[in-house]
Amino acid sequence: MSQEENHPLPKVLIVDDSRMVRASLIKLIRGRFEFREEVDGEAGWQALLIDPTIQLVLSDIGMPGLDGYGLLERIRGSKIARIHDVPVIMISGEEDDAVRERARRLGANDFITKGIGSAELVARLDSLTRLGQAQRELEESRAALARQSPVDPVSGLATESYLNMRGAQELARARRHQTEISAMVIEIDHYEQLTEWHGTHVAQLVTRKLSKILATKVRQEDTVTQLTDAQFAVLSPSTDLLGCCAFALRMQKAMEKLVMTYREERIRISVTVGVASSSVDGMQTVSHLIGVAVQRAQAGKQMGGNRVIGDQGEVRPEMVERLLKQPMSIDHALAQLRLGDAAEVVERLPEVLSTLLPLLELVESRLHCGIPIENLRKYKTESESGSGAMESS
Repeated sequence: MSQEENHPLPKVLIVDDSRMVRASLIKLIRGRFEFREEVDGEAGWQALLIDPTIQLVLSDIGMPGLDGYGLLERIRGSKIARIHDVPVIMISGEEDDAVRERARRLGANDFITKGIGSAELVARLDSLTRLGQAQRELEESRAALARQSPVDPVSGLATESYLNMRGAQELARARRHQTEISAMVIEIDHYEQLTEWHGTHVAQLVTRKLSKILATKVRQEDTVTQLTDAQFAVLSPSTDLLGCCAFALRMQKAMEKLVMTYREERIRISVTVGVASSSVDGMQTVSHLIGVAVQRAQAGKQMGGNRVIGDQGEVRPEMVERLLKQPMSIDHALAQLRLGDAAEVVERLPEVLSTLLPLLELVESRLHCGIPIENLRKYKTESESGSGAMESS
């Protein structure tokens, strides 16, 4: 077996509508790199999709159809890791700083001019292909670690595999105890635009900020994971749709008030939240529940973003407040007690007693078993009086 077969040359994708420019670049790198040439951004994009051996992209900016900016934007927006992370060198004019700045914000790694020498071009390609290889190895190591650990080493949140495993356990528990489980998907609005205007670094800072807020706001029994750069999922056992919507609205308002400053520019952030619950969307699988929440988040983004979407459409604060004022149902109180969570029941005991009192009065009138009806009436009256006094003040 030859040395080249043991160590295949890294492949460079050259995208330029000028045959002469492509031929010139190929002449400079021949023997050091494999190459593939395409005539415009669309052809270059299709090549990336079908050819997993491409390790670097060398692209012109001004091309018919899909230009270099469009190709770069597709690459950095791809959900396929090998495409999203591929190093990209843009071919630009020497003095065109505005062109370079726009490409840099979109995620370009480097720039060359069409008159570049062979030694300099090869050195830059060598450097970036080594960087790309190191990133791929790091990603493979991270993926292997994620499969073994419940925590993603980068985000500090739960891995998707752990979310699915934990979710399956909680679904089984919910079926057994006849309780609910809810999911929400939180997505940063206009993330692609944020990346284009301010650069990948700033977009990642926003992602990390949302990650930290979620990690501190959820309950200990909730599970949070990052689905994509701009999308997070929260799985909440023993939580009904109303409680999930209330939390989603709090998250939406918290992000709405957040203002980040970068290079003296104030950046406002908003999120759209899709909410799903086993009571209205079924207890099939965790993937199904999160998938429904993803669809609702997408619907919210199409409506303009910065909103919470449930099974009946947009969820507004006044709707949640009105429903929260309704008395706690006996079924819900019993479900919380079965789960060992008596705190909420104790907090709303006057409401529960108000519902139960007519039944207890009937039992005592028929069985005369010593239920302290008068004491219960007195407790109910005093609780309602105290609540009224608090509201009036």
